[in-house]
Formats: sequence, structure tokens, C-alpha cells
Amino acid sequence: MNPNEKELLQKTHDLSEENNKILRSIRRSNRLSSFFRVIYWIIIIVAAFGTYWFIQPYLNMVSNVYSGIQNDLKTVKNATTKITDPINNLLDKVR
Repeated sequence: MNPNEKELLQKTHDLSEENNKILRSIRRSNRLSSFFRVIYWIIIIVAAFGTYWFIQPYLNMVSNVYSGIQNDLKTVKNATTKITDPINNLLDKVR
């Protein structure tokens, strides 16, 4: 083996070692990125469920108030029809 070939072989070896280090670094960072991405989404999902669990009593209260308002409006509507029906009947008889 002549000195040029030996030098070329040594450069190739050095480059392959450097590439190997770079590839290992890229793979390590890819794994860490995947791990932290999973942790990120777990935190997001847990926070969403926690928020719902915390707000659920207030949502139930608002739902009950809304149902109560609907019932009150139905009662008012029934009361007004009870009042206006006899008046309309009387007006119809007068005409």
C-alpha cells in the first residue's frame, strides 16, 4: 500500500467516524424530541380533563339556571294565554 492510498484510507476512516458521531447525535435528539412530544401531549390531555373536572359543577349550575329560565318563560306564556284568551273571546263576541 503506497502512502497516498494509506492517507486516503485514513481520511475515509476519519470521515466515517465523524459521520457516525453525527448520526448518533441526530438519532439521540430525535428520540428525545419524540419523548418530549409525547410528554407534551400527555400534559395537554391531562390539563384538558382537569379543567373539565374543575369547571363541570359550574357548567351544571348554568345548565340548571337555563332550564329554570325556560320553565319560567313557559309559565309566563301559559299565564298570558290564560289572561288573553278570555279577553279575546269577549272581544269576538262584541264584534
